[in-house]
Amino acid sequence: MQRCYNQSHEWVLINDDQATVGLSRFATDEIGEIIHVALPQVGDTVQRGDRLAEIESVKSVNEFYAPIAGTVTAINEELEQRPELVNQDPLEAGWFVRLKPTEADPTAGLLDEATYLANNG
Repeated sequence: MQRCYNQSHEWVLINDDQATVGLSRFATDEIGEIIHVALPQVGDTVQRGDRLAEIESVKSVNEFYAPIAGTVTAINEELEQRPELVNQDPLEAGWFVRLKPTEADPTAGLLDEATYLANNG
């Protein structure tokens, strides 16, 4: 299992038929202290590139885009009370949603972790 990234800094990690989605450490460092995350509803369907969430920091409001197409199967409800988890642990505890992918090859066109980190270290 390897994390894949899109150009707008969202990551996806596919495990069997579930994809966990979050925001890269590079992006969280750029955004600054996150104070609110608005997540979609379980059951929502998204296409690659659709707005999936909204991230509010002390200095800006940012859109979070779906790196793959799928149906939302879970949201990280802990972010409602503790949005700082995105800053503290963006690759684990700070995940945003889980999706059931709807594309045959959901990571097609995404960057592998080594390539992403080389450009956004």
